[in-house]
Amino acid sequence: MNFSEKLTDLRRRAGMSQEQLADRLGVTRQSVSKWEGGAAVPELAKLVALSELFHVSVDYLVKDYMEEPESPAAGGASTARLEEQVEEISRYFRVWAWDSRARIGNLPLVSIRFSGNRMQLKDTARGIIAIGNIAVGVLALGIMSAGVVSIGVISAGAFALGCLAFGLAALGPVAIGLLAFGPVALGLWYAGGVSALAGKIAVGVAAAGDTVVGYNAAGNHVLLWGDGLTQAQVEAFLLEHHPDLWRPLLRILSFMGANIKNIK
Repeated sequence: MNFSEKLTDLRRRAGMSQEQLADRLGVTRQSVSKWEGGAAVPELAKLVALSELFHVSVDYLVKDYMEEPESPAAGGASTARLEEQVEEISRYFRVWAWDSRARIGNLPLVSIRFSGNRMQLKDTARGIIAIGNIAVGVLALGIMSAGVVSIGVISAGAFALGCLAFGLAALGPVAIGLLAFGPVALGLWYAGGVSALAGKIAVGVAAAGDTVVGYNAAGNHVLLWGDGLTQAQVEAFLLEHHPDLWRPLLRILSFMGANIKNIK
C-alpha cells in the first residue's frame, strides 16, 4: 500500500472522520482529504504526529513496500536511532533545488529541481533553462518538460523531443505535432516514420494522408515504394503536388521516402 492508502486505513480503524483527524493534527479537513487522495503528502512534522497518533513507525507510513505496521521506538530505544530515522525520512521527501543569480525578467537563467520522492507541480523547475523532474522553460529538460525547446520522457513545446512528444515539430517514438517524425508519427501537416499519418504529406512504411509515399500507403496522391525509389523520384513526386514545399523539409521527406526499406 502507498501512503494515502495506509493513512485512510489507519484513520478508519481508529474510527475517526477526516474532520476529527484534521482537528487532532491542527490542519484543515481539505489537507487530510488531499493526503488520502494522493494529491499531497504531509510535512515531516505531521508525519511524526501521525506516527505517534496511530502507533506506527514513520517508515511504515512512507515506504510502500512495508505492508505490516511497525511500532515506533519505545522508551528503551535510543534518541540517536529516532534522529536517524527522522533524517532518513527527511531525505526521502527532500527536493534538491538551485536557481542561478543571473535572471532575465522574473525568471532565473538556470533553474534546477530534483525530487527524491514523487513528482509534484510545486517542485517544478521554472527558468530560461529549466532542468528537473518537471521542467518548464525556454529550454526544458526533465521527465516531464514543456518549453520552446523541450526534451524529456514526456515533452511538449515548439520543438519537442521525447518518448512521447507533442509540438509544432515533434520527434520521438510517439510524435504528435504539425510536423512529426518517429516510429509512430501523427502530423497535422507532415509526418514521417514507420507508421505515419498526416493531413498533407505522409512518408513511411505504412502511411496515410493527402500526398503519400510508402510501402503500404493510402491517400489522394500515392507513390508506392515497390522495388525502390530514388530521392530524385520522391522529390519530383512531392513537388508535383506541393510546389511550394519548404526545401529543407522536401529534402528530409524525400530522403525518408528513398530509404523506406531501411526504416521498415
